Amino acid sequence: MGMVAKSTFYRIQAEYCHDVIESFWEEKRSAVIAEVHDRSVVALGDGRMDSPGFSAQYCTYTLMDNETKKIMSIKTEDKRLCGRISTIMEREAFIKSFNQLKGEVNLTEVCTDAHTQISALFRNGIFKDSGVEHTYDMWHGAKNLGKKIHAAGQQKGCSILLQWNKDICNHFWFCCNKANTYEEFFNMWMGLLHHVTGEHVWPLDACQHDPLESEREKEWLVKGSTAHNVLSEIILKERWLKEVPKYLKFRSTARLEAFHSHLLMYASKRFSYDPPIMDMRMQLAALDYNHHVHRPAKRNADGAIQYRKVFNKKSRCWRIYAIKVEKDYAYIPELQTMVVTARVNSQKGLPRQRKYRAMDPRRLGLLSTIPAPTTQELLEHQRTRGDGID
Repeated sequence: MGMVAKSTFYRIQAEYCHDVIESFWEEKRSAVIAEVHDRSVVALGDGRMDSPGFSAQYCTYTLMDNETKKIMSIKTEDKRLCGRISTIMEREAFIKSFNQLKGEVNLTEVCTDAHTQISALFRNGIFKDSGVEHTYDMWHGAKNLGKKIHAAGQQKGCSILLQWNKDICNHFWFCCNKANTYEEFFNMWMGLLHHVTGEHVWPLDACQHDPLESEREKEWLVKGSTAHNVLSEIILKERWLKEVPKYLKFRSTARLEAFHSHLLMYASKRFSYDPPIMDMRMQLAALDYNHHVHRPAKRNADGAIQYRKVFNKKSRCWRIYAIKVEKDYAYIPELQTMVVTARVNSQKGLPRQRKYRAMDPRRLGLLSTIPAPTTQELLEHQRTRGDGID
């Protein structure tokens, strides 16, 4: 079977696919906005880098409706648009997503991880008077707390904290779920320092759990010991306690984490993409996710839901989840028709050269801040180092 050349494929993609996919995504996104237009909206937000560390070129920020779990906004920020500083890409991408959504829906709350730059936008930055409440995601909060406990458990005389790490994080979830105010949270949270020492009733309060088994594998902490004092410093740290009210709405961005895994199907972190291609791939991933987000579970012949067991190597626990019906991708024929129609209506051949759009980040030059030397200069440099050129 004959296939188009690589260069022809890229020209077709740039000339006919980019605008069509962007238009199609905006059309479907508008339908999602229409669904939530007449009510208050709580948005879940999270950013995803295209590669780990400080080498990232793109940050894609997603805002999802907490109720329908559908994506309302997805914006990709290029490093070159941020002065080639990758550490501020998530903030800039969030600003674009937030501003887009704020003008379209009645946005009352945004839940993100505890990103310091985004928090500053609501504390004393450009969104201070936006009327939108900023809250924190429970999963990231418990994860960060667990990291602190684990790090403390590496200290001399504190290894016992490693046994209690999971229980402390679970207690954090419990307190945030049950408490309606900071005072209620603090009273339950303080009880942790009594519980870990085996003291379950103390003046003015007591633990809320059922009677414990008499035989236990886990050791109790000694009150006033090094481990107990270190734990007290962690859970009663003033800076951390100031952030606690942002967790009391008990929000979770777990669905966004699942979407980030889904993005790998469209844009693997093992490959690099030009800015327009990255935009298209993110939009295609969002189209796929929104179309299939409410798929029903598979059922057996007797009508029972089919489940699958999965073992998590990190937590060393078994989990179970319902198997969903296969995706139908019913929107693809419509998208294909739009691409072909764009080609027919263009009434011209493919351009010999691909032109950059007015806002294309590639117009700002290379990612590197250091000008590239000539080939001859590089050859001379490698010869002086004794490196051969194959």
